[in-house]
Amino acid sequence: MIPVTSFAGRKVALFGLGGSGKASASALLAGGADVVAFDDSPERVLEANHAGIPTADLHQIDWEKIAALVLSPGVPLTHPAPHWTAQLAHAAGVEVIGDIELFCRERRLQAPDAGFIAITGTNGKSTTTALIAHILKTAEMDVQLGGNIGTAILSLEPPRSGRTYVIECSSYQIDLAPTLDPSVGVWINLSEDHIDRHGTISNYAAVKERLVAGVPNSGTVVIGVDDEWCKAAADRIEAAGKQVVRISVRQPLDNGVYIDGEQIMEAAGGKAHGLALLSKINSLRGIHNAQNAACAAAAALAIGLDGRAIQRGLWSFPGLPHRMEEVGRKGNVLFVNDSKATNADSTAQALACFHDVFWILGGKPKTGGITSLTHFFPRIRKAYLIGEAAPQFATTLAGNVEHEIVGTLDRAVASAAADAEASGLGDAVVLLSPACASFDQYANFEVRGDTFRTLVKAIPDLQPPQTG
Repeated sequence: MIPVTSFAGRKVALFGLGGSGKASASALLAGGADVVAFDDSPERVLEANHAGIPTADLHQIDWEKIAALVLSPGVPLTHPAPHWTAQLAHAAGVEVIGDIELFCRERRLQAPDAGFIAITGTNGKSTTTALIAHILKTAEMDVQLGGNIGTAILSLEPPRSGRTYVIECSSYQIDLAPTLDPSVGVWINLSEDHIDRHGTISNYAAVKERLVAGVPNSGTVVIGVDDEWCKAAADRIEAAGKQVVRISVRQPLDNGVYIDGEQIMEAAGGKAHGLALLSKINSLRGIHNAQNAACAAAAALAIGLDGRAIQRGLWSFPGLPHRMEEVGRKGNVLFVNDSKATNADSTAQALACFHDVFWILGGKPKTGGITSLTHFFPRIRKAYLIGEAAPQFATTLAGNVEHEIVGTLDRAVASAAADAEASGLGDAVVLLSPACASFDQYANFEVRGDTFRTLVKAIPDLQPPQTG
């Protein structure tokens, strides 16, 4: 745990008692703050009480005595409307912050020279975050991995000289971190997502940009330039005097890091040299993972690692659960868990990697559905539709892709496995890549992916996936 001393002796309100909320409350209490916490769920309030966290209805407190409101990132700050706690805080002139902001303040107080690599992007941020941490650990560095990737940031070990934090940041978390100041800021890409939380894509992009805009002049900004939003941001940030490393998987760069075939290239002054190879790394399959790897390599370079250390980390990277995770193989059929693909752009990255796909998709649909994926339809042998989105997706697929509405994941796996095995295709793939949120049938994408993995592993004669 990281005790948060920046609010010692002051009263802090906290709303949202999920994992990060409870971690924040405990860290504030350990640092000497006077905490009063609340949640809309009576069960969570009761759990917090049992854990020694003081609670009270925040409707009833004296907001004039509150130094800050610590808000869970899952709670709306601006859209579709500010949460009632945020409204009460704003009315009383109380700042509204989150756990990433608490960490930033504590790092500046305790160990401002501790490394801090923060990563964001619409797609790929979890893989890039995990890959950076893996490269650093392979180089025997003292690394703490957390944030949006799973471990609440305040549950990590305290800041100290020589320790490096590798932190995934969602747009929700950035929105609650006004002084976010990583020594290395990584912004991979941007496409339309979370518009319900930010109102417009312009607002969404502006929030993402704050992560890299906050990098001090002594630090490094790593930013993908293959979309117009990030490209424009890179120009603005460089004009502001910061060191910018541009990343591209589409074209060579005179200065920056780019992909040439299966090689990561580093360029300066128009001269380029090979930095690392991506060939035969199944955990980094596809152009989207090439982008992730290039961003990770640039971040590792920024903190002083060389090409040999980066290559060792790339070759030994096991990949992430739920993101292009090869679960197993039965004869001619490979089973891939891509449950983390919660929007069409993310699913596009998976579909681009395979031919002869038996595709399981559906859930709680996002804006635009799967209409952007039509150019991948020739790769789909059959689609199996689950969840709320099934009727909508069936309409999109009609006349283009053979499909059936199966409703649930267990039926989808059974049907897809049977069809793929019977197809006789040399490299058939049963791919769970839902292009949807999970919340209609599952608590989160992890539970959905775990369910898929369990169902697949129950298939008789399943073999482990090939490595290398």
